[in-house]
Amino acid sequence: TKLRGEGKSLLPIGVTEVQGDFHRGDVIAVLGPDVAELARGLANYSGAESRLIARKPSSEFEALLGYAAEPELIHRDNLVLR
Repeated sequence: TKLRGEGKSLLPIGVTEVQGDFHRGDVIAVLGPDVAELARGLANYSGAESRLIARKPSSEFEALLGYAAEPELIHRDNLVLR
């Protein structure tokens, strides 16, 4: 994955599904396609916001959310690989 191999941030465009209710700043788990936990990190968006922007480019965030914040769902500086 780009998270492990290239040390990238988790971008919403690469997120296929968002589960649960969480708030900006909460620690959330990142699961791979096999449902194994890949990482944990601090969410830049709430669960509801994350569901809206999943699979979308950052250029669409303002139209979807009414504001534009960080382009990452979890920045690599706030991400711990498992």
